[in-house]
Amino acid sequence: MTLSKLTDDPWLRPFLGRIRSRAKRAAELADRLAAGTGSLADFASAHEYYGLHRRNGRWLFREWAPNARQIWLVGDFSDWKIDDRFALYRLNGRDVWQGEWPEQLISHGQHYRLEMVWDGGRGERIPAYARRVVQDPGTNLFSAQVWTPPPYQWKHAFKVPARTPLIYEAHVGMAQEREGVGTYLEFRDLILPKVKAGGYNTLQLMAVMEHPYYGSFGYHVSSFFAACSRFGTPEELKSLIDTAHGMGIAVVMDIVHSHAVKNERDGLGLFDGTEYQYFHAGERGRHEAWDSRCFDYAKVDVVHFLLSNCRFWLDEYRFDGFRFDGITSMLYRHHGLGVDFVNYRQYFDETVDEDAWIYCNLANRLIHAVRPDAISIAEDVSGMPGMAAPVEDGGLGFDFRMAMGVPECWFRLVRDVRDEDWNVGMLWHELTSRRADERTINYVESHDQALVGGKTFIFQLVDAEIYYSMHTGSGNLVVERGVALHKLARMATVAAGGGGYLNFMGNEFGHPEWIDFPREGNGYSYRYARRVWSLRDRPDLYFKCLGDFDVELIQLLGRSGALEGTFPRRMFLDDCAKILGFIRGDLVFLFNFHSTVSVTDFAVLVPPGSYAGVMDSDEPRFGGQGRIHPGQDYPLTTVMKGNESCAAVRIYLPSRTALVLKRTPPGGY
Repeated sequence: MTLSKLTDDPWLRPFLGRIRSRAKRAAELADRLAAGTGSLADFASAHEYYGLHRRNGRWLFREWAPNARQIWLVGDFSDWKIDDRFALYRLNGRDVWQGEWPEQLISHGQHYRLEMVWDGGRGERIPAYARRVVQDPGTNLFSAQVWTPPPYQWKHAFKVPARTPLIYEAHVGMAQEREGVGTYLEFRDLILPKVKAGGYNTLQLMAVMEHPYYGSFGYHVSSFFAACSRFGTPEELKSLIDTAHGMGIAVVMDIVHSHAVKNERDGLGLFDGTEYQYFHAGERGRHEAWDSRCFDYAKVDVVHFLLSNCRFWLDEYRFDGFRFDGITSMLYRHHGLGVDFVNYRQYFDETVDEDAWIYCNLANRLIHAVRPDAISIAEDVSGMPGMAAPVEDGGLGFDFRMAMGVPECWFRLVRDVRDEDWNVGMLWHELTSRRADERTINYVESHDQALVGGKTFIFQLVDAEIYYSMHTGSGNLVVERGVALHKLARMATVAAGGGGYLNFMGNEFGHPEWIDFPREGNGYSYRYARRVWSLRDRPDLYFKCLGDFDVELIQLLGRSGALEGTFPRRMFLDDCAKILGFIRGDLVFLFNFHSTVSVTDFAVLVPPGSYAGVMDSDEPRFGGQGRIHPGQDYPLTTVMKGNESCAAVRIYLPSRTALVLKRTPPGGY
């Protein structure tokens, strides 16, 4: 283990011993887990051992329940009564319970659950490894469902290309325009074409794992191996993923291993009568802010469960990777609540849950062993060193870290600071701030900023005018300002990114208002739990202008390859004039954030070549004023910089405008 990339940071030298110790513990545990099966990937197959399976003409069921004293399978096949024919027995004194039955006793589509007895109590439970869980519309109770249809026939083999992920974050249930819960097939037929046409190459799906409360956005998971049945069947989800693969789109899912819903009947809370089976006992096992339970990553059986969960979604549904939710909450005993990370010592003190660190390291080892092309993304706000460094360098092994400071920066600016007073140097620092050993996913806003109680970026910019003045002929100065800054923010964020970019569905065209799931407080309405795509398609509204701008921007970056293997190189920054310029590949990005002052005949030093305008945010089709002639050439001139003669182009850059030039090297190609 070289730790080469981490030791490039001199501030980490006092902590190299702790870094080596963590990495050594993770490697030793990986070897120990693999010793009995041959590999970590083989170890991560609990889902093939536990749960209900049809094998050799018989049904076989197993469950891990150390504290149980008696367990029965109860369902349609037993008339929902305890029947000793369906009693489980403990395997050779182990903590595993098993039952076997003839194939004809249980049929596809039947429903079932467990009846479990433990010292001092009993209860109904949904099997922990159930692969299909459905809710009874009459009683609202959940039950597992026997699911053995003919195997889905995959049509498209897919491997994630080596490319910058341009991510479209989406929620299947609220992706449609009608009021109600959307389906996998609606998303496949109506939304996937929009993702493809928009130039996005990666789809990130939220709320895939079964969750009892719809309004949790899928983050209070109850059944970790079951795809959410609100949206359709497992085969319909597979069809969605298969179709995306046929379009060249990778599909990443939000995976929630940071906590679990505390529900007992339909979750893992008190599963076998104890609070410490899957979770920490006592206060440490409760996440008070999220009203959920916290996994005990020191227990091998819990690690077995979670690693197998990673492999299951890769194998069974052919997901192309994961965005791991709540990594900060996992890694620190304080869950990052009310904590500002201001010095390196906080990454190595007693508040760090090193067992959680080791689990994340093992999860990334496993994911990349099963799918070397898979994408793993950490949602972390702490900035822990090594988050997106390879495991062989002592890191956690994530491919990317969410740049959570970027949306915080944008919203702080538009909420608290007049744009006349924006500090462009600070903004550039935030957009490009990342460790040398990691790649980040930049974004202006995700679903987090759109939840009820908050405001989307466009809503923050134009406020109530979003209801009255989004008509392109309104002449409303508040809306014109908001539309202009919305475009500049998105272009700067994606173009200056250090690994990838994310957009939440609908925000690219400035979807109005917030997200609010049906609840008592809103009369159980679906009005705000959908996307109003028809706004984006109306040529008389600024929503279409913003949507068309996003398509042009994302497609331009995809066509040009400007983000591939490059980093943004700053050309100039003038905080007084609010001017920023940087080059990325063969594209030059020029920004004027000033509210009133345009620059004329401005000399931009550039590498030799020929330059032409390929896009500007002020084009009328993007809701601008058309102050730049589109597609014009920018001939090289010579300017003196000290005693040196330098190549330059001279530009006109109006206020609140961004301009993109394409460079063709001397001689062309």
